Amino acid sequence: MSGARTAGGGVDAITFGESMALFAADTPGDLAGTRRFTRRLAGADSNVAIGLARLGLVVDWTSRVGDDAFGRFIRDALAAEGIDTAHIVVDADRPTGLQIKSRTVDGGDPETQYYRRGSAASALQPADLPAARLAGARHLHCTGIPAAISDSAHALCHHAMDAMRAAGGTISFDPNLRPSLWSSTATMREAINALAAKADWVLPGVDEGEILTGARDPKTIAGFYLRAGAREVAVKLGAEGAYWQSRDDHRRVSGREVAEVVDTVGAGDAFAVGFISARLEGLAPDAALERANAIAARVIQYPGDSDGLPYRHELD
Repeated sequence: MSGARTAGGGVDAITFGESMALFAADTPGDLAGTRRFTRRLAGADSNVAIGLARLGLVVDWTSRVGDDAFGRFIRDALAAEGIDTAHIVVDADRPTGLQIKSRTVDGGDPETQYYRRGSAASALQPADLPAARLAGARHLHCTGIPAAISDSAHALCHHAMDAMRAAGGTISFDPNLRPSLWSSTATMREAINALAAKADWVLPGVDEGEILTGARDPKTIAGFYLRAGAREVAVKLGAEGAYWQSRDDHRRVSGREVAEVVDTVGAGDAFAVGFISARLEGLAPDAALERANAIAARVIQYPGDSDGLPYRHELD
């Protein structure tokens, strides 16, 4: 297929969450001693929105930003990606969230610091995403991050998933765990698993799966979510690839070799972009996993969360 747009020009995918201004270190080392940073866009949910839009899908994005310079930067950056910014609420009373990230040279995860408490996006609520908009889309992608930032955003997650289920569309869910935003691991586990139970496609990383299910074996993790109600589970195994399972089939694909890992942040979002886009195009699970792994491998070779997300003509 040359693209993935819906017949009649409707919306392919809806997602929502928090975009932040990111200041990424230009040089490796402790953040305390870093003098130069490059401003970029960050946010797991908007990374997926950007990735799907670059592949030609029509994306409906819902968020809130502050009435400040960072908020204007985010709206401009998303508009430049071809994403309609009409559903971004500008909040005059709350600031846009901010993230600072170190640079690594050993392939490890960078140090990240967030300044998002009381942010505009923390005021996200069910009214920001009416059921009528969900009824006009094929797919909803949700992560565990909005559920962690506030009670009202958590309520939005359940509202959106319930409305999409009633409308007959498909739902994907990426746990995207942020333990520091939860009061306890037990609270996080209960909340995230309740959301995962409402999804068709659950996309946990193997480390997340261990925290959420108590098991590290990908088959056991997949079985946990299939019993909870999911139709398909794709477990991200990092450099080792990915494992997929449905109620009557399973697949495993190897990871892609990468010459140099520049930044691991955004790899899981890139995997989601590949898997979701492929499944919406009707590709088989094997092909979806291959695309997901390929895009994730590409993204970790770039310095920004979304810099390496490919356009449709770059998929090959």
